[in-house]
Amino acid sequence: MALGRTYFVAGTDTEVGKTFVSTALLTAGTTAGLQTAAVKPVASGCERTEDGLRNEDALLLREAMTLQLPYQQVNPFALEPAIAPHIAAIEAGKQLSVSRMAGVCRGVMSAGADLVLIEGAGGWRTPLGPRSFLSQLPRELNIPVVLVVGMQLGCINHALLTAEAIRRDGLPLAGWVANFVRPGMERAEENLATLEALIPASLLGVLPHSEGRDYRKAAENLDIRPLLPS
Repeated sequence: MALGRTYFVAGTDTEVGKTFVSTALLTAGTTAGLQTAAVKPVASGCERTEDGLRNEDALLLREAMTLQLPYQQVNPFALEPAIAPHIAAIEAGKQLSVSRMAGVCRGVMSAGADLVLIEGAGGWRTPLGPRSFLSQLPRELNIPVVLVVGMQLGCINHALLTAEAIRRDGLPLAGWVANFVRPGMERAEENLATLEALIPASLLGVLPHSEGRDYRKAAENLDIRPLLPS
């Protein structure tokens, strides 16, 4: 590839599988012969270790990508409580800076990977402070978005509102992934068909629910060609 591609991975809500989808996308990229990298700019719910605060999602991203990057570059803002990032930051006496996050992301974007994923936290409008939101980061970087839709009751409304907000923020929606976060969704095929008809972007794949979800196996259900240069 002549130029690397960077995408912001957003979710329709929290706990919809953004990390699972991101690691699967990274694996699909590796299978296609690409160098891959990822950033989790802010993560709450970190554990204390001998090396400092560590987040399970950020560690999974490091595991799935091909570039070897220090943890602090993958997850520059690590917060211990598993609560909303802006509240966790207040409690820790920290300020979440979009400009600093953007600087770290640009460093990873210039590291030579063919495919770079920047994974969000929560939904599109996750607050970082009184007047800032995580959605300002992809706007600052001017990068397209991949949307993870958690396939469950209410997903159509959440997905369409999120896609609308992304477009209103002036960013292209490059594709979306249908991730079945729970087993036994009623009228699954009908919901999926409705989303395909209404979301103005490529469906990159449908990830069925399974116990002990393996992102390497899930990668087989993804088509990342719409994310790559033609």
